[in-house]
Amino acid sequence: MRLRLRIACSVYLVLAGTALAADDMKPEAIMDRYIEVTGGQAAYDKIKSEMASGTLEITSMGLSGTLTSYRAAPDKSYTVVEFQAGKFEEGTNGSIAWAMDGMQGARLKQGDERSTALRNAALHMESHWRDFYKKAELAGTEDVDGKACYKLLLTPNEGSVETRYFDKSSGLLLKVTLPVTTQDGSATAEIALSDYRDEGGILTPHTIAQKLPGTDILVKIQSVKHNPDIPADRFDLPAEIKALAAAKK
Repeated sequence: MRLRLRIACSVYLVLAGTALAADDMKPEAIMDRYIEVTGGQAAYDKIKSEMASGTLEITSMGLSGTLTSYRAAPDKSYTVVEFQAGKFEEGTNGSIAWAMDGMQGARLKQGDERSTALRNAALHMESHWRDFYKKAELAGTEDVDGKACYKLLLTPNEGSVETRYFDKSSGLLLKVTLPVTTQDGSATAEIALSDYRDEGGILTPHTIAQKLPGTDILVKIQSVKHNPDIPADRFDLPAEIKALAAAKK
């Protein structure tokens, strides 16, 4: 589900004008407008790696911990959430998406869960969205927290359709809904994004609230660094994941 702000006033005024404010605005233009108002294509393309840190709270369970996330071009990722009682880890290496914690152990993500993880791990997924989605459709408008939003249906190259809600006024992404796989089967996740701030030239949400059946998760981003030095082995598969991958072959 990342970060910056270099909004040229002249560009923003054009984008916010009547042509783009019309209810029949093309879905591709809405996606492109989001990239422009959050920093612009050139600013996104300068990023080769990223590190973010903050807190994660499972509000429905009263658990909280620290979160650290790493990404590197083109599609490597690693995230760790450290709770007092243990830690949760997940990552991708371009083809394998995995997760590991003290309760469920190590596992390989499959199906839609794998597709979504690999897509979100791609560092330039947002700014090069056409490479990851084969169709964008405008499904009307809908209010999100009192703000009128364009409702877009995005069909990825692999996986199920996700729905995005873009503020008609600011062009910012306010909400995403997408199908997920849980221990109890298929469900829908609702992700709300807010508190956009400038991080190195990219406007980035710092509060991310996710709702799943029976589970509410709140992420607060405190720091984002672009192009930091990340050790190459940061994205190596853990031994447990390597064993699962080898057994699957």
